Amino acid sequence: MKKPALLAAVLATTLLAAPARADDFPSAISVSGEAMISVAPDLAQIDAGVASDAKTAKEASDANNAAMGKVLLALKGAGIAEKDYQTSRLSLQPQYGQNKSTGASPVVGFRASNRVTVKIRDVTKVAGIIDTLVAAGANDIGNISFEVTQASKLLDDAREQAVADARRKAEIYAKATGVTLGAPLSVTEGGAPVPLFKGRMATAPMAAPAAVAPGEETLTVTVNVSWAIKAAQ
Repeated sequence: MKKPALLAAVLATTLLAAPARADDFPSAISVSGEAMISVAPDLAQIDAGVASDAKTAKEASDANNAAMGKVLLALKGAGIAEKDYQTSRLSLQPQYGQNKSTGASPVVGFRASNRVTVKIRDVTKVAGIIDTLVAAGANDIGNISFEVTQASKLLDDAREQAVADARRKAEIYAKATGVTLGAPLSVTEGGAPVPLFKGRMATAPMAAPAAVAPGEETLTVTVNVSWAIKAAQ
């Protein structure tokens, strides 16, 4: 290989291996900001069902179908639209006894169960709907939850507050390190609203009217912001 060609090859290798200069990358301060609001939920969801026991599978199934039919009619009579209730579980299982002399577990009957998930779009009616279901024969009610359906729209003011919170933090860091903030380089959002209450209600029929407290949901928004920085004047 000729010397000029060898020199060119060495020079090219040196340039490729050289690290990038620090000023090739923008200097920045990256912080997160947070804001939250409390709002009343506007949607409730509950599970309601019927469990029926009988000696044969057919008897249990027939009894359960009849009982659930009454529950569905009660929901319709209470003003719940058909689109707002849906079968969530259907089962038919043998029930076993105990033979003390042989130790065997013979089948002594069957249990049929049917559950539906119900959406209630007026949370003030939750207690009344539960009482209606119990009166109609539902003997398994639980998994109640509340939510805010327009959470993203309601968070718009909180988003502005979160950005202001991020700027406040960035200015503190800028002052502490002797620089000033420039224009924002990136803004990303994270976090999601979390339901305030989820739980399971008693499955036994209730003699007194159901007591339900929707409370409020706390919605939180988090933003991650990076600001360019420059030397303080």
